[in-house]
Amino acid sequence: MAIETEGSEAQRQNNRRDKLLEAAAQLFSSQGYEATSMRDIAGAVGMLPGSVYYHFPSKEDLFVAVHDEGVRQITDSVREAVKGLTDPWERLEAAAAGHMDALLADNGFASVVTPEYSTKLGQATERLIAQRDAYERMFATFVDALPLPAGADRPMFRLGLLGMLNWARTWYRPGRKTPAEIGREMVRLLRQGPMG
Repeated sequence: MAIETEGSEAQRQNNRRDKLLEAAAQLFSSQGYEATSMRDIAGAVGMLPGSVYYHFPSKEDLFVAVHDEGVRQITDSVREAVKGLTDPWERLEAAAAGHMDALLADNGFASVVTPEYSTKLGQATERLIAQRDAYERMFATFVDALPLPAGADRPMFRLGLLGMLNWARTWYRPGRKTPAEIGREMVRLLRQGPMG
């Protein structure tokens, strides 16, 4: 008879938590926050609804954890993409490519990292905005390094670029260009203009 150790119990709980996060990400992404219940999420992983509350005290807390994982995935993708690059424009292109690769990945995590949820989650709003702001500060360092004309509004440049990139979730369909190619092209358009 196998004796369950404290370590294996912790691992089992982490596995359950990870499965809950994955199921919640998919359901929040496909059905929306309001239409997804804790019962739906529990059913997707074969748990009793009450068991979900062992891991997450509320649906809001579960959503914040999904959002945090989405931000982490996008951040990791961007950091990997820019590794070793020193030219500011090349680095920004690579960052946009990494952002798009993660944003359009076939999972629900990145799809919940959108401003629309920041206004719908009441007390969790501040936590969501703080997660997103931390990510945007990384992009701000890339934009701050660019040799833009004197007087250029760098925050507006950053917000415009992120807006262009994030809007792709509504229109992107696999085909002509990869997500990374689209990200790079958006930076080039900002740098050179459409006729450059």
